[in-house]
Order: sequence, then structure tokens, then C-alpha cells
Amino acid sequence: MADRVLVTGASGFVGSAVARALRTRGFRVRALMRASSPRTNVTGLDCEIAEGDMRDKASMVNAAQGVRYLFHVAADYRLWSRDPEEIVRNNRDGTQAVMEAALATGVEKIVYTSSVAALKPAAGMAVDETSRHTEQSAIGAYKRSKVVAERLVERMIAEQGLSAVIVSPSTPIGPRDVKPTPTGRIIVEAANGRMPAFIDTGLNLVHVDDVAEGHLLALERGNVGEAYILGGKDVGLKQMLSDIAALAGRKAPRVRLPRTPLYPLAFAAEAVAQLTGKEPFLTADALRMARHHMFFSSAKAERALGYKARPYLRGLEDALAWFRKKGYVR
Repeated sequence: MADRVLVTGASGFVGSAVARALRTRGFRVRALMRASSPRTNVTGLDCEIAEGDMRDKASMVNAAQGVRYLFHVAADYRLWSRDPEEIVRNNRDGTQAVMEAALATGVEKIVYTSSVAALKPAAGMAVDETSRHTEQSAIGAYKRSKVVAERLVERMIAEQGLSAVIVSPSTPIGPRDVKPTPTGRIIVEAANGRMPAFIDTGLNLVHVDDVAEGHLLALERGNVGEAYILGGKDVGLKQMLSDIAALAGRKAPRVRLPRTPLYPLAFAAEAVAQLTGKEPFLTADALRMARHHMFFSSAKAERALGYKARPYLRGLEDALAWFRKKGYVR
């Protein structure tokens, strides 16, 4: 009989891709999701639904019963909140509850999904797993939350014998970005012709299905206690927007905006968000992050796991095709 695997965050963008990859390999998948989580990304997927919350250890222990492997993909992935510390609490306390449940139920191996958000960019170069943020150097609550949660996992590996491998996806793009993610929102806005300008920044883009495959490689070949970046191609924002425009049949943006004059707009957007509760498109933290080109190297994962990412344009094409099909893009 096939091994049973628990996937937290299976209703989300990366989590659903991991669940699909596991089913393709023949694993029995138990998908943890909250009662309120949309089922869109698991519709038609042959998996068992376990209702629960990553922050609730009792529901996590219940979900982990009879499970051989665990993929902890769930996270509070918001770059803004009325209460920023809520993001930190959710990702720290949720990770702790999941890992304690894994220890209590005897899970054989865990793949913990961290993020390159916990890594410190460097000017003019792609950094690797050794370039680590501290709580003090991380910009914004989300990045800080991923640093805190990753350090928690590392301590539990060292002190409690937690059998976990850490993977750090860069910026995934592709189909099933339901929410969508902050990067998915950029793709949608650009494809709809609502991003006529850009700022000088860059990021590492990777197809979400390659990230999922990297998770499975980490399970099969990853060493406990090691971390592996799962990235794709380093791309400047100007190039990304130009490629989206070409795929969407629109003109590429040519106006480069300085960051400093945008701060008042960001503060105004955040003030409106405090009233409405709706996440702003532009935040002060995002502008601070944009000072850096967030470029990363996947050389370690390629060497140790056999990880390989397809050309990033495939991710853009698949993302746009899905967004068009679902009505996000006109």
C-alpha cells in the first residue's frame, strides 16, 4: 500500500502543487485545510481532506495520525496586515504546532517550506543558503515571520531530533494562483494594462510545479537539517513586465519611477487599507524591499537533489493562460 503523506496548506498555490505532484507519484495524500479554506485547488484531486488549523496542535496531531511523511507548506503569506505581529504569530506558532505534532505521532521525515524571504539579498549577485537574515535585518512582518519560523525548525532539529529538511522557494508563478499571490497580482495588473511604469528592482521567478518537484526531491534526497533554495531565473522587473506585455499583446512599460516619491502613495494606500481591511497594492515595506534585487542561486539543490527549473517564460505563459481562463485577465 502506498505511503500516506500529510500536506498542510494544500488549498494554496504551492501546497496544491505539492499535493498534485505527490498524487502523480502514487502517494496517498491527506490535505490539511481550514473549514473556511476554498476547495478550488483540490477539486478533482484524489485526496483525503482533514479539516484543521496549523496553529492548533490537537487538530494537527489528529491529522498526522498514520502519516509517514509531512510537508508543511501552509503559511500566512501576506505582505501587509492591520496587525503585522499577527503574521509573525501565525507562522511561528503554526510551525511549532505542526512540528510538535510530527514528533508526537512519529512522522518519519518532514519537508518544511521556508522561503528565500529568510535570506539576505546582496547587491549585484545571486546569494545562496548561507546569506541569512536576522530578525533585525528582515524587512517587514512576513520576512521576519519566516526567519523566526525557520530558526524554530532548526532548533527542533538540533535539540529534539526533528527529522526535517528545509526548502526555500523563490517566487513561484504559474497556474492555480487563486488568491492571487503578490507576484500573481503583478502579472494580472500588467496583463490588463494597468502597470504603465516600473521601479528598478528584480526577483527570482520559478514555475510553481518545479517548486513542487523540488519538494519531492527534498523528501527523497535531502539531508535532515539542510536547506535548499528552489529557484528559477533572476529577472529584472522591467524585463518581467516587458515579457508579460508581449504575451498579453500590450505595449511594454518604458517609464522608470524613482522609489522615494512613491512613499507618500504607499503610506496613503496603507491608511486606506487600515479602514477597509483590504490589502494595499503598494506598501512602504515593499518599496524598502525593492531597493534590493532579490536574486538567488539554486546551485546547491541542483547539485545535491538533481533539481532543475524550466525556462521562466513557461511559468509566465502558464500563469497567464490560467488567469485568462478564470477571468482575472481580459
